[in-house]
Amino acid sequence: MPVVVQEKPLTAGEIRQQVNTIQHVMQAVMIKDTHYGTIPGTKTPSLYKPGAEKIMATFRLSADPEVNDMSDGDQIRYQVKVRLVSPSGVFVGAGIGEASSNEEKYKWRNAVCDEEFDEAPPDRKREKWNKGYQGAPAYKRQQIRTEPADLANTILKMAKKRALIDAVLTATAASDIFTQDVEDLPAEYIDGDEQPQQQPSKPQAKKAPQQSTGGTGNGAATEKQINLLRVKLKQNNKTEADMCKAFEIEKLELLPFASVNDAIAWATQ
Repeated sequence: MPVVVQEKPLTAGEIRQQVNTIQHVMQAVMIKDTHYGTIPGTKTPSLYKPGAEKIMATFRLSADPEVNDMSDGDQIRYQVKVRLVSPSGVFVGAGIGEASSNEEKYKWRNAVCDEEFDEAPPDRKREKWNKGYQGAPAYKRQQIRTEPADLANTILKMAKKRALIDAVLTATAASDIFTQDVEDLPAEYIDGDEQPQQQPSKPQAKKAPQQSTGGTGNGAATEKQINLLRVKLKQNNKTEADMCKAFEIEKLELLPFASVNDAIAWATQ
């Protein structure tokens, strides 16, 4: 049944039919970890952009985005309003989304090496505490400030994605089935300890990084982490070859454990 704005209220049966339709599409068409997924530490599945597009196709809705550029000298910032309309042009709902290069995951990146960190100006670098994985001690990471202009397209797409998902959840009353935005939170903001985290490294002399086939510490990523990366690559239409080239490794299984978080960020951006 199409989702349209009517003066006459929907009956309980019509609302139930709409919810049943979404649940049926979720079970019969959507793929977990591609169209939706459950973030560790949460109960309600998060709706991803491909899943929102499937719901739009189900109810034959089209999106009409409106972009508001709120950037200034120190950040790239966009606010997007997405209006959803029916095939006959009837407005059925809207969503708002915003993204900024000042968000934690965009504002900072890990330093490539100790030399880069040492040579960076004081206001362009920092050391950030991170939670240890599975009870390991907290540790610090050396980070460098990113260039906001390099992230302009990523920020715009993220704002549009958030607005689109918000509009779909609002217009189709699917909020009780899916949640939103939890996937965009840094891992330390989410309850639970299932997100891959970097292990603290022991002080050592500067030397070229070495690769290992181990599964913990400074060795290679674990099998579970590699599988997660493959899911993220598929969700964002990227290939393993692209990631291997970006991280200068021969195959994904040789990705250093300490680079897992960076690899996830690269895949999702």
